[in-house]
Amino acid sequence: MNDAHLHLLVNHFPIIGTLFGLGILISGMLLKNNSVKNTAYILFIVAAVFSAFSMGTGEGAEELVEDLPSIGKQIIHEHEEIAEKFAIIMYATGLFGLLSLYTSIKNHKLAKTISYVTLALAIFAAVFAKSVGTTGGEIRHTEIRANSGAVSNENNSSLQNENEED
Repeated sequence: MNDAHLHLLVNHFPIIGTLFGLGILISGMLLKNNSVKNTAYILFIVAAVFSAFSMGTGEGAEELVEDLPSIGKQIIHEHEEIAEKFAIIMYATGLFGLLSLYTSIKNHKLAKTISYVTLALAIFAAVFAKSVGTTGGEIRHTEIRANSGAVSNENNSSLQNENEED
């Protein structure tokens, strides 16, 4: 198993965990249910841990795919830049998830305030999750790139040229 495989294994959980956690946290706040909110906090903590794993395997994955046809270093660089920002936001969300969990369990007077900070961070993380997921998907899924028609035309031209040579 190489870094590209490991990266693909772990990179989805920070995105999915954040989105599920955000929905669960909002539900818990609306229902005023600490158990539901605590579930969201745990999801944020786990998502932050998986963000660290994802960042740790990203460089090795880049080395394996950057020279493949129709990939290009620019698209990987764009994904890397957004992923670094997303990871920082996820670390903050995980840290505040941990603080929220602790203050909720201890019935601390700051529990409500810290939970709103966690909510704000989770919303911010969800926005970045969309960007990091899209740019990551564009690396191998040329059909979702903004210039997918150009890539498709290049591939068709290459195939046509190969067929003409035969």
